[in-house]
Amino acid sequence: MAARGPTAAVPSLAASTPWQALRKHHAALHGTTLRELFKRDAKRGERLTAEGAGLYLDYSKNLVTDETLGLLLKLARARGVHKHAEAMFRGEPINVTEKRAVLHVALRAPKGTRIEVDGKDVVPGVHDVLDRMAAFSDKVRNGEWKGHSGKRIRNVISVGIGGSDLGPVMAYEALRDYSRRDMTFRFVSNVDPTDFVEAVRDLDAQETLFVICSKTFTTLETLTNAHAARDWCLQQLGGDEAAVARHFVAVSTNAEEVRKFGIDTDNMFGFWDWVGGRYSMDSAIGLSTMLAVGPEHFHGMLAGFHAMDMHFRHAPAEKNLPMLMALLSIWYNDFFGAQTVAVLPYAQYLKRFPAYLQQLTMESNGKHVTLQGTHVDYPTGPIYWGEPGTNGQHSFYQLIHQGTRLIPCDFIGFCQPLNPLHDQHDLLMANVFAQSEALAFGKTLQQVRAEGTPAWLAPHRVCEGNRPSNTILAQRLTPFALGTLVALYEHSVFVQGTIWDIDSFDQWGVELGKQLAKKVIPQLQDAHPRLDHDGSTNALIRRYRQWRDDKGGATPS
Repeated sequence: MAARGPTAAVPSLAASTPWQALRKHHAALHGTTLRELFKRDAKRGERLTAEGAGLYLDYSKNLVTDETLGLLLKLARARGVHKHAEAMFRGEPINVTEKRAVLHVALRAPKGTRIEVDGKDVVPGVHDVLDRMAAFSDKVRNGEWKGHSGKRIRNVISVGIGGSDLGPVMAYEALRDYSRRDMTFRFVSNVDPTDFVEAVRDLDAQETLFVICSKTFTTLETLTNAHAARDWCLQQLGGDEAAVARHFVAVSTNAEEVRKFGIDTDNMFGFWDWVGGRYSMDSAIGLSTMLAVGPEHFHGMLAGFHAMDMHFRHAPAEKNLPMLMALLSIWYNDFFGAQTVAVLPYAQYLKRFPAYLQQLTMESNGKHVTLQGTHVDYPTGPIYWGEPGTNGQHSFYQLIHQGTRLIPCDFIGFCQPLNPLHDQHDLLMANVFAQSEALAFGKTLQQVRAEGTPAWLAPHRVCEGNRPSNTILAQRLTPFALGTLVALYEHSVFVQGTIWDIDSFDQWGVELGKQLAKKVIPQLQDAHPRLDHDGSTNALIRRYRQWRDDKGGATPS
């Protein structure tokens, strides 16, 4: 199948027969409640479930009937989701605006798998990099790799931004139970100098290794922090330029710039232009993850990714976890007008998972034109957000339960704790099940009154229910389980983008702000800049320069 391109004839989504059928069905379903749906079907909670790659999905608490699901699946078929997925797995250039293949699935393909880009099998190259990463990680972890002064490495700082940071940070936090506890791992991404200064404040440069993650080795924020790290190291190590090679490694494809920085290119770990930044945590970008948890656990994570890849590729659509989650998201986003999705992991180790998903989902599907360049006439990417339970329950759940906005929720839980402590894990999981039940069924006015609540107070205690949710369960938070979870959302994003006919793999909106920042930087630093922005931006630049240069303390304390 030829990948969709700018001139391909794709029927308008909003005018298509499956879309119009869903509009009609949504209108007919108006007023139907989850209470009614469960009352009609005693087996609903067991029937509307799916399982794959070690994950169990209960989607029964969604505002759907069998007819809804049938219509959504017809939509997926009509939009060619399966064919488009096969084009991705085959290495066709489905990122049409950049004319690139999209092959994060190759990053976790087992040895012996064949995936071609421009006629070349890319899998052997992937495993060459993985083998080099493993050899290097073992040297650092066992003390064989030493710093310039002969001390072993005890601190690892990963420097990157965006996909070069969010994935490694999330994976480190998620797999901290499996990490080396006699080593310190930190992450620097923000160009705000505070981020770097706080990361190194209590560290000894003699024992510190920096992993600089930048595909081009020109990313402004990353290179600014990398040079700050270089200066910090040299200041502590007597200014010997040779020290850089023992305290810095690079994840990049730009050997010339890496060499100019002072890093030995033997310690440069590459990746490819068919790996998007937000899909790169299982590439060499994950070097800090491997250093933390070791090659064996890193490969366990890759196995989880691959298991979900195979589930997505081969499972029937009606039992396909990424397909179901994507279709439900479209159902709420495009027909109910729900603008957000709350991701609520009941695992403290997953505290950075919602932040990771924000980039994965919103950078991918935050698009307003189709592949043909025409403006969409339907909503695309919803806003993803969330916090771990039970913390969120004492923060924003009030709005989800009794607010005026519909917020579909994904609850994520694990049946076995990594840190057993009395019965606390049972208490944690009781909240998962109780919250999804409360959102679905609420508490009626009659129930509130039956509890003896005064008439004036009763309306305030009513929870209307009918708030949809998915519940995703795994047995235990292992590296394998983390891989399956990330791949689940990756493929869900893919399905949504395919149905919306947008390019989920470019990010031109991100580039505009970068270009303008490069123009503003000299205007903040030159003695007499010529300001040619809008009135607001010009005034802000002048005010910044005035207050920055005012040493008399005119700014209110």
